[in-house]
Amino acid sequence: MKNKVVKKTFPVLKLHCAGCAKRTEDILASQKGVINASVNFASANALVEFDTSVVSANELQKAVQDGGYDLLVVDDEDDESDRLEEINAEQSKSLKQRLIAAIALSVVIMALSMFMENAPYVNIITWILSTPVVFWLGRDFFKGAWTQARHYTANMDTLVALSTGIAYLFSVFNTLYPSFWIMRGLEAHTYFESASGIIAFILLGKWLENKAKNNTSAAIKKLIGLQPKTVTVVGENGEQQLIPIKQVMKGNIVLVKPGEQIAVDGVVTEGTSYVDESMLTGEPQSVLKVVKEQVFTGTINQKGSFKFKAEKVGADTVLAHIIKMVQEAQGSKAHIQKIVDKVAAIFVPVVMALAFISFVVWTFFGGDYGFTYGLLAAVTVLVIACPCALGLATPTAIMVGIGKGATHGILIKDATSLEIAKKVNVVVLDKTGTITEGKPTVTNEVWYDKEERLKTILADIENLSEHPLAEAVVAHLKANNQPVDHFESITGKGVKADVDGEHYVVGNKQLLDDYHISISTEQNAESEKLSRTGRTVIWFANQEKVLCIMGITDKIKETSKEAIRKIQDEGIEVCMLTGDVQSTAQGIAEELKLNHYESSMLPADKANYIKALQDKGKIVAMIGDGINDSAALAQADLSIAMGKGSDIAIDVAMMTIISSDLLKVSEAIKLSKQTVKTINQNLFWAFIYNIIGIPIAAGILYPISGFLLNPMIASAAMAMSSVSVVGNSLRLRWKK
Repeated sequence: MKNKVVKKTFPVLKLHCAGCAKRTEDILASQKGVINASVNFASANALVEFDTSVVSANELQKAVQDGGYDLLVVDDEDDESDRLEEINAEQSKSLKQRLIAAIALSVVIMALSMFMENAPYVNIITWILSTPVVFWLGRDFFKGAWTQARHYTANMDTLVALSTGIAYLFSVFNTLYPSFWIMRGLEAHTYFESASGIIAFILLGKWLENKAKNNTSAAIKKLIGLQPKTVTVVGENGEQQLIPIKQVMKGNIVLVKPGEQIAVDGVVTEGTSYVDESMLTGEPQSVLKVVKEQVFTGTINQKGSFKFKAEKVGADTVLAHIIKMVQEAQGSKAHIQKIVDKVAAIFVPVVMALAFISFVVWTFFGGDYGFTYGLLAAVTVLVIACPCALGLATPTAIMVGIGKGATHGILIKDATSLEIAKKVNVVVLDKTGTITEGKPTVTNEVWYDKEERLKTILADIENLSEHPLAEAVVAHLKANNQPVDHFESITGKGVKADVDGEHYVVGNKQLLDDYHISISTEQNAESEKLSRTGRTVIWFANQEKVLCIMGITDKIKETSKEAIRKIQDEGIEVCMLTGDVQSTAQGIAEELKLNHYESSMLPADKANYIKALQDKGKIVAMIGDGINDSAALAQADLSIAMGKGSDIAIDVAMMTIISSDLLKVSEAIKLSKQTVKTINQNLFWAFIYNIIGIPIAAGILYPISGFLLNPMIASAAMAMSSVSVVGNSLRLRWKK
């Protein structure tokens, strides 16, 4: 059977902490046929690259289920989204109901314990009230702990189940056999309020955490929401029919009315209108669409109406590519996350060991109440430890950062790209289509042979070339589509071809030198004059002489000058690489106030130039169109493609600027710095919380101040630690 490797994102169910995510990831990675697996605790998604000829999605699901978790496997992506939304809604509703009940009962239990401690039967009443809180409302913790125990592992559920279970059982013993302590001159305390309070606070933390985590994925939900459910298709007889989006086929003629969202990608065939593309490009200005202009899924038509021919539908649309890319990027792991995962994997066993040590130390050295204090300290250590805060620190910031980029027209391929962007100290820019509009036009032409047929020969030869400069020549001259023989493209120099048995070359001066075609002093002077004014010079010659010189200019984008200045203001060196001759490159560099530029660069030269910078210890970002500059993009530490809706560019680069506006580059670098800073803040507070909290919970302050932390306060602190980490990540959304 032929190998078929696919990369797919699966929602993961029953994740309760970072340890669960790591355990699920290990299960998936160990399956035969799985090439790579990454589980994101914050998004509750597994990104799995696997060979479908070796292992199926259902087999992966079975392996995960055997480990105590679950994967949502649905054939149709729309059905998956609906089913996941349904599951999440059910879980949120159940969690809220349990939270309300737990708080209500815990408040009553605490009131009885505080104000009626010595009343008859108060221990029996609090026992009765706390039982449903611990074992019914908190049942998921005990189920999870049992599942983990069966697989000889432990997670957050283990800590909660142990702490509440110990407090509850100790209290039951003291309620039934108070004489055991009274005979020894001690009081028989009960801690039903602690057991129920811990459950209530942790449920509250989970509810707040879920709400906050839902906000971190707001960007992807917004993108998915851009896809309309129905579309108006126009038949051959002009009849209009409203059909579900799933039924639209390539080649259908689609009618777009004022205010409607465009349902699929296509090309306008009739009518004109302005379209709001801000949700894809991040640019607020509406774009005029006329016949032969491209339109994209999810963009919004303004006042006019038009028809377009569907060219890409379903998973092939630009929006679908973007959604898939953002989902994969949000599920990817930063380098530092891998270190945190290793810590999280051993965190729970270490905490359990510390809790046991606390109990032993208190029991032997704590005096008359050593056993009781030891038990309380062990419970408090188990409760206050929070692997969730560690587990959420990096992925929540990554999700928010990548989501924010997507809503501003900056597509970030993975977490590593964000980490690298912060370190970039040299930005290398391709000229055509990056600094300039990418739409060259012929502004000057000097013919040294007045024979009219030469113009159509030149147009016919250039018509076979895919170079943007060739398109400018064809647009300027009228092609006759006469036979062209032995056409050959010579990388970085031009093309050669035969027409009516005669050899012709079209390209730069170097190409003419290669074929030993003589150039007069007058022609050289004309070429230099055009170059000094920023024109790119195209030479047209037969095997004997120069026939024509053309000057072609590519207008510099309105925002390029400001964008380059902003990048330089960040302390980053900017360099322009171009295939143009020295004089042309110099003219453009002077206009842009660039100190560093290189001319007459072939694709291999650009890659070598970047490598030379890297050899000097520079971290280099290369910005190009994602296709012509593929070698340079591949060599760079960070590759940024100017997309303009190109799904090829989206696939090629580590980052894609959809609008092709260079101003977005400084935004991307700034976003990277903000995201990495947020990750560092989250990790600092998560580690500090545990480093300080666990010793206090163990009773380290008791010999000094007589302070012993209440388990309920510890559970509240634990719950808030995760919420605070997610909340700090959400601040990224509003940073400018």
